[in-house]
Amino acid sequence: MQQLPLQKYSSLIDLKNKYTASSVFLNNQVAIVDELTEILLKENDDLKNVENPRHYEDKRKLLRGLLNVRKTMPLDNEFLKKLDALLQTELKEKGVEVEQLDSISKLLANNQSDKFLLWQGDITQLNADAIVNAANQYMLGCFQPLHACIDNAIHSAAGPQLREDCNTIMSIQKELENTGGAKITRGYNLPAKFVLHTVGPIVPKGAELTEKQKEELASCYKSCLELANEIDEIKTIAFCAISTGVFGFPKPAAARIAVTTVNEWLNNKANHFEKIIFNVFSSQDYKEYLNVFQF
Repeated sequence: MQQLPLQKYSSLIDLKNKYTASSVFLNNQVAIVDELTEILLKENDDLKNVENPRHYEDKRKLLRGLLNVRKTMPLDNEFLKKLDALLQTELKEKGVEVEQLDSISKLLANNQSDKFLLWQGDITQLNADAIVNAANQYMLGCFQPLHACIDNAIHSAAGPQLREDCNTIMSIQKELENTGGAKITRGYNLPAKFVLHTVGPIVPKGAELTEKQKEELASCYKSCLELANEIDEIKTIAFCAISTGVFGFPKPAAARIAVTTVNEWLNNKANHFEKIIFNVFSSQDYKEYLNVFQF
């Protein structure tokens, strides 16, 4: 049971209105990064002594870090337009088409469903209709600057509008997100139209995996599928390897639960999904999923 059903927040975040990203591509990214950085530095007295680096790569990291730590507050429309242009310029050469990916049945030459795809890469570059974000219970993105988690990567690539939508949802819900549930927002500057946010179980280092944790992880996949199935536009979904990063869920068990749960849900529920992508970041994760699909 969802804590806050879709119909309670959909209109408040304009979920049904397609977000039109900037069509302006920048020739001088340095100038825009400097301008946006200066604005963010000036709005926070605690950062007044932070110096803007000389090299572009360091400048870009600083801008990302400032946006990571920034609290949920509306930003000026001109700021957002310029940031959108920057993010769209960065995305321009990186987009990955779902149609270019091989299905599991082709990869392994077996009888697996043609709906299933396995892809190793950056989920923020994939043009699936919806991608899944492994969020935390606060559902506002990662506030740790430049952190390597997928939550940080997705919020950084989408832009601060994503955090604002999440804040709207959580303000209505008035309680932390339960493990195994899901919420949905637009994707903003991502190639994906929507982002499904789910909170996976945490498995402390060295602890034995429990049945409850297995059930909670399965619930993450079910909740995302149920929620996405309410939106006709979502034909393709890319799942990250939920809970296998800093949340510590053992990778072999997580891969088995992911594939088994999605397969069972598709077999038992009427749906309009055409492709389900299991997205992994490491070679180890890729091998774990291949092992599952071979049996």
